[in-house]
Amino acid sequence: MTMKPAPIQCLSNELLRLVLDQIEPDPDKTVPIDRRQFLSVESFVRPPDSGRGSLKDIGAFRCTCSRFADVGAPLLYTRVAARFSKSGLKKLEQLAEWPHLAQHVKKFSYLVPYFYSNGGGEIRQLLQGAGDALVTVHASHLRQKADEQRQIVESEEDVRVLKKAIASFTSLQFVQLLRLTDEEDRTLLTYIRDHEDIRQLVELEWAPACSRGSRTIGTALLHSNVPWSRFSSPTLSPQSATFLAISPPQSLSTLAARLTCLTLHFDDGSDLDQKMTELSELFRTVFSTAINMQAVHVGFPSHRPLTLRLEEVFHNVTWDKLVAFGVQGWKLDAEEIINLALRHKDRLKGLRLRDVLLKDGSAWQDVLSVLRESMHRLEWVSLRRIGYARHFDDRWLAAGAEVPEDQPPGESDSEESEEEDEPLAGSSTILQPVSNGAVSSDDDYEHSGSDADTDDERGHDDMDFPSLDSPNTPGSAPWCNCGGRPHIDSLEDLGDDGHTVGDDGYTIPNFRRKAWEKWVVRRCPEHDER
Repeated sequence: MTMKPAPIQCLSNELLRLVLDQIEPDPDKTVPIDRRQFLSVESFVRPPDSGRGSLKDIGAFRCTCSRFADVGAPLLYTRVAARFSKSGLKKLEQLAEWPHLAQHVKKFSYLVPYFYSNGGGEIRQLLQGAGDALVTVHASHLRQKADEQRQIVESEEDVRVLKKAIASFTSLQFVQLLRLTDEEDRTLLTYIRDHEDIRQLVELEWAPACSRGSRTIGTALLHSNVPWSRFSSPTLSPQSATFLAISPPQSLSTLAARLTCLTLHFDDGSDLDQKMTELSELFRTVFSTAINMQAVHVGFPSHRPLTLRLEEVFHNVTWDKLVAFGVQGWKLDAEEIINLALRHKDRLKGLRLRDVLLKDGSAWQDVLSVLRESMHRLEWVSLRRIGYARHFDDRWLAAGAEVPEDQPPGESDSEESEEEDEPLAGSSTILQPVSNGAVSSDDDYEHSGSDADTDDERGHDDMDFPSLDSPNTPGSAPWCNCGGRPHIDSLEDLGDDGHTVGDDGYTIPNFRRKAWEKWVVRRCPEHDER
């Protein structure tokens, strides 16, 4: 007698996916490249915890039969993260050897730790002299990390595995380089910062680690034929670009020509002006070749803003497809912002000016009036923590105050997650043994806290990027008169006196910048919720 299949096996694949979506949202429902929250949610905020129970439930579902395994695979493998370590590379290579799973990968995050320098032999001496200050740090673990890093680099095992893995990700769209730290690294970093003399024994360095990760990813992408077009790194070191400068020119052009989205935040606060000047011609090559660019963001530490002119990085390039542009941590003249915006006025829908400080002789009201009157397609503008350079200098330099360290990685400068209104769907699987489809937790990797772009008073999502196919926003967009008159009639009503600052002593008060944002795009500052 023929046994009847279980009722669940009679459901179509479409219905099964709807059921699974209630457990783990479809990872294909990502934030579009032209939505305002894309920069933070997709590029700068770490993916959801890969060890939550929903993923284990999906893994158990996949063990039922081959059909269920196929249906559940995209929910686990659309987004994959791998460590720079022997075990991480081994698991990544294992995934590459399973093309039926690797084909689902659309976003790949490479998690790279600080590199240990000066050798592991001195670590025991360091720990013996530190007493209880490093009680949670184990010399054997640190020596093992240092030895393992050296072996991977010398053997180029990372290059071999990433070339193999990325070539197998036939649906790859987005590549991300993230910094990874564990509790031992954080403890040791804190101790070294407080004891400068310890650096002669051991040092944790990000610049060589970032350079290695960037070079390895670049090499792997050059040797693959996958359809990637987006790259992001929230903790990029300027030295990581040196491998591009010495690569054959055609290699750099090949990578740049593929880009539709580039989001970079440089976290090295020392001598940034000089380092970026040295990279100026490299930026010229990249930006002039990246003719398909739709979204660009280049940022620097908020307490160490860049002082170079905007065009020393962007070189007067015009991108015909650009819909979103952002900079962060920069001292600029008003005309620099105006000129770049006007070059893209026919398509630009979003402008992000985070931590931008205007130099003497410039006024924010001049920038805002041009944006309002000339940027007819502009649907959003982000002015968070804008201000004037003179106030910044008075606050941190002239008064003798020590410029603070940037926020520790993984900490946000805002109170709420940006994902409340439109959460980032889907999982980010950090590769663990996957014979049963399950994954385990790994949340030690970092994001740049300076880039969680949220509304710090209400906590709701005000980061919407407009859709690429959304209609034009006309200059005559409806404006709520609130009883017969707009809240701001003229430039004078903006209240930009060049002197009023917020609690931090150098940026525009938060309530005022919010009103300015809505005035520029002709939204009611009282009743519009965007």
